[in-house]
Amino acid sequence: MRFDPRALPETAVEFLTQRHLASLTTSRRDGSAHVVPVGFTFDGHGLARVITNDGSVKVRNADRNGARGAICQIDGRFWLTLEGPVRVSRDPEDVAEAVRRYAERYREPRVNPTRVVLLMTVDRIMGHL
Repeated sequence: MRFDPRALPETAVEFLTQRHLASLTTSRRDGSAHVVPVGFTFDGHGLARVITNDGSVKVRNADRNGARGAICQIDGRFWLTLEGPVRVSRDPEDVAEAVRRYAERYREPRVNPTRVVLLMTVDRIMGHL
């Protein structure tokens, strides 16, 4: 089933705020899939955030023009996949906001002076709830 990223049903909003990990898929330079486990947050207004280390493969993939990604959260038979363009922000305010949101959903992350945030503008959500 498809969902409007800016008008999610309450069950989807609840699912996206519960403590679940997910997978992030980005494309390598050769077009193959790079899939890694991540914690993420979704603000309900179409923006998903993933904090990570600068220079990681997912950051290098997101730094390319036209990069897209997919975040998939699964819990048993329930799942949601968020898709959209993804970019890297090294702006301290963006990183601080992503850390704040991550700490609310999961726990306070460890100190990381090379932290950046991947910002995905979600334009498609599909799943089963």
